[in-house]
Formats: sequence, C-alpha cells, structure tokens
Amino acid sequence: MEVLKNTLYIVATPIGNLDDITFRAVEVLNKVDVIACEDKRITVRILKKYEIPNKKLITHHKHNKSNSIPKIIEFLHSGKSVAYLSDAGTPGVSDPGNYLVQNVLEENISVVPIPGVSSLTTLVSVSNFPMNQFHFEGFLPHKKGRQTRLQKMANLESSIIVLESTHRILKFLNEVLEYLGDREIIVGRELTKIYETIFRGNVSESIEYFTTNSTKGEFTILISNK
Repeated sequence: MEVLKNTLYIVATPIGNLDDITFRAVEVLNKVDVIACEDKRITVRILKKYEIPNKKLITHHKHNKSNSIPKIIEFLHSGKSVAYLSDAGTPGVSDPGNYLVQNVLEENISVVPIPGVSSLTTLVSVSNFPMNQFHFEGFLPHKKGRQTRLQKMANLESSIIVLESTHRILKFLNEVLEYLGDREIIVGRELTKIYETIFRGNVSESIEYFTTNSTKGEFTILISNK
C-alpha cells in the first residue's frame, strides 16, 4: 500500500500477544517517516519483532501532550507521514489519541485508521450476552465521581463494559454487587497474554474467584444487562 505524506495514521497494535497485528499495520510502520507512541519501550519491541528499520520516535501521552502535539503537527506540515501507536490496542480508547486527532484535524491534515485489536472487542467476541447494544464505561474515577458513575450504570438497560486495574479489581467487583446486583459477568484478565483468564459466572462468584486467584494484570469486565 502507498503511505501518503502529510498524513497521520492511527495504528492499532497488540494488547498482549505480539502476533495479533495486521499485515497492513506492519506495512504502514515500515513506510511512515515518524512514529508517535505512548511508550517508546513498548513500540521498540514491536519494531524489533517485525524487523522494522529504526524510525524517528516521538513520545505522546497525556502528561506531555501540550509539547508533543505541536511537534507531531510540525512533522506533518513538513510533508512527513506519521503513525500513532498507543501502549496497546486501538488508539482513542482510554488513551490520549483523541487529543492528537482533534488537533491534527483542526490543521486540515488527513487522519487514516489502521484498525485492529482492542480489549473491548476481544472480550465481546467471546461473550454470550446480547451485544446488539452495549455501554462502554472505560475506567471509573478512582475517588471523586466514582459512586455517581456506578449509580448511572445501575440504571442502564444495556450490557456494560468497564476497564479496571489490578489494584482495584476486587473493590470494583464488590461495588458492582452493591450497586448493580448479582448479575452475570464475564471478567477478562491479561487477554491474549500467557496467563489469560476469562471468568464467567455471577458477580458474587467472581468476587470469590478473584479473592483466591491472581488479580495481577489488566482487566476488562463485561456486565450483563438488567
């Protein structure tokens, strides 16, 4: 495929297993002039895996976006092609990719999606819940506003997808039991990785399971509709 100059490519990358990348993504990474990424260490692993030659790398994350976005736009205006990679999965989902896209569009620069895996669609693909409609909640606030979000979730009719960290997974499951009741639930831990776990049961059973089993890693949780 041809990689266009003055173009930002939003490239989905693996969420764990490095084999989960598209041929098109590898081709784009081979051909672009610059790669913007959340974490250079993670991106370098992908580049080495697929024998992609050394590229100009720019770090872009939520803490440095005010500095990184002007640099990326400068490259684009100078005729360079740029790829953006998040730490894992599809950019724009719970990462600073949307800030970059917004600023690039305001400069009348083309943005092209290179789709692929995400933890959201990975868990949905093995769900037995009705998924013609679902609500993606992402990460809940750690403190302020957390209870309000849980109360709003309790009133939703659709299935709900939430992301949670190793440090708060048991707290979250107990909150789901309190606010949403003992619904059916699917909990994905370390999806696509060596220690992948997909738990199916109700919320109280999930609390029992993860009280006695590992809670290390990243979690994607699918809660059934009412």
